[in-house]
Parts: sequence; C-alpha cells; structure tokens
Amino acid sequence: MKSLTLAIALSALAIPSAAFAQAAPKAVTRGAFENNLNSRFGAMDTNHDGNLSSAELTAEQQKEMQQAKAALNQQVTARFKQLDTNKDGSLNLQEFLAAAPQLRTAESPAQLLQKLDSNKDGKISANEFKAPQLANFNKADANKDGTLTPEEQAKARSR
Repeated sequence: MKSLTLAIALSALAIPSAAFAQAAPKAVTRGAFENNLNSRFGAMDTNHDGNLSSAELTAEQQKEMQQAKAALNQQVTARFKQLDTNKDGSLNLQEFLAAAPQLRTAESPAQLLQKLDSNKDGKISANEFKAPQLANFNKADANKDGTLTPEEQAKARSR
C-alpha cells in the first residue's frame, strides 16, 4: 500500500491539476501543495474508502486522457483554421507548405569564419576546418584507442 501511495503522490507531481497547469508559475507552500494532493485524491477515491483501487485509477486515467485529447483537438483545429487561408475547409499544397518550418543556418559565413579562422588570416585552412571536429572526436574517444565505438558515440551524443 505504501508503494501505491507513493506512486499516486508522484503521479500528482507529474500530472498537476488543470488549475495548476494553466496558472502562471508562482510560489506554492507545502500546505497548499498537500491540500491540492488531498483534493485530487478525494476526487479520485469515488467510493470514499480512503484507498484508490485499480478501477478508480483507470477511471481517472481515462478522464485525464479525454481532457488531454479534447485540448489537443482544440489546438489542432485552431491551427488548421489558421493554415486554411482560403477558408475552404481543406489545405492545399501551398497552404500546407506555408506551415513548414523555415530552414536557417545556425551561423552566418562571417560567424563561421570568425569561429574557425584561428590564425585570423581571413581564410579557413584544412587544419582549421578539421581541428574542432577532431577535438570532439578525441573527447568522445573515451579509451583513446582511435576508434569511436557505438557506445562512445551514444555517450557523446547524450552530452
């Protein structure tokens, strides 16, 4: 029973009530937080026996999923209406492509030149071009054997 109580408390932290989720971030006292937990528990404990059964947890999960689906449907519908610029109830290719994210480079050529041109001669030599990437390779090569294993690559990506 302790583990179920802990799981419920942790789920309450992970899935705050709609009122808490929509409010702007602000300080919350432990007492107010505990009152919110008690209120959520009370609402979930539909048979009022002081415990949450599997059926009560299932019902709460279904209720939250329905609320999340309704909110998502509202957002998708609003976005669709925004994209449907000719208001014909469907998206043509032009309207659809207009919603695609714009591609941008992370850095301008001038920024890249400034970043990579270590001797400041206004050009990037092959060594200047390779140096940062080779440094990253060397950093990722944990055992310094000159080979990046899949594990070393995964670890480097997660940093």
